Amino acid sequence: MPPLPSELAYVPFVSVEHMMGLVHHIGIEKLLIELADEIEADFKRWELFDKTPRVASHSDVGVIELMPTSDGEMYGFKYVNGHPKNTKEGLQTVTAFGLLADVNSGYPKLLSEMTVLTALRTAATSAMAAKHLAPKGATTMAMIGNGAQSEFQCLAFKAICGIDTVRLYDIDPAATEKCARNLAGQGLTVIPCKTGEESMEGAQIITTCTADKQYATILTDNMIGEGVHINAIGGDCPGKTELHRDILLRSSIFVEYPEQTWVEGEIQQLDKDHPITELWRVITEQAKGRTDAKQITLFDSVGFAIEDFSALRYISKAIVGTEFFTQLDMLADPDDPRDLFGMLQRSAS
Repeated sequence: MPPLPSELAYVPFVSVEHMMGLVHHIGIEKLLIELADEIEADFKRWELFDKTPRVASHSDVGVIELMPTSDGEMYGFKYVNGHPKNTKEGLQTVTAFGLLADVNSGYPKLLSEMTVLTALRTAATSAMAAKHLAPKGATTMAMIGNGAQSEFQCLAFKAICGIDTVRLYDIDPAATEKCARNLAGQGLTVIPCKTGEESMEGAQIITTCTADKQYATILTDNMIGEGVHINAIGGDCPGKTELHRDILLRSSIFVEYPEQTWVEGEIQQLDKDHPITELWRVITEQAKGRTDAKQITLFDSVGFAIEDFSALRYISKAIVGTEFFTQLDMLADPDDPRDLFGMLQRSAS
């Protein structure tokens, strides 16, 4: 009989089923709050992290990306795709998985699905940023783009920012109906809207989250009044934007990692000398966020690897003592580290 794997061979694996079970075990709003706190804590130590724009492989139909980072003690990466045409084929636009490893040994410490987790961390990051940038006392959010991310965004803004009303709009009425149905009973007043302009009425926060890989104008300049906060999360690759350039020229713009956002975000429409502020500087009080009631603030969010690192680290702690993971026999562990071939040979006996 072949020898059994040692304890060092195993890596905790969180499947989609496990992730969904963990979310229900903790409670989605509590999890979003805790995840936002984890992300904010890492933004406060931003300077410790390795930072690089994600490595992207673009095609005519989508993009496949790797997003790595390290804080010197742990290393993390995420594999993620973005294929807008997938929805018409019955597939997810975005799928993802990620890994967390020990820098000292290089051994993986967690392997996890990140399709659900990316939706959670994106929403948590959005609301965490809005906590610093949105007008105080905001109660109403326009949610434009009612696809897979929309419910997560709405619940994160409710849990973290105190939003109690969401105004939904999508060019596909079925998407809006789906979102409204899923948010029923979640403690929000949900108002489906027939136009983007209608969704703006009374909204102090505007979230755009559309999928088309193109220069798009989801928001025009005349739709945006003074004093609002815009959470633009749909633009996330070269040639894909959602806001008219004139909106950017009127806004105070906040970004995650400029080297990535200049390529992928709304600011790809601007000259490189246009002023922007890194969000971590606002969180650490090295820069100002919202300074007056009439200011338009814009979080030009494209998603960055440190947020995924935070999410993976949160999950690695959250699963301890639970049933929401499986031990995978993932690492070779011969008795003699120099005798990998011998271990292979003995496995045949």
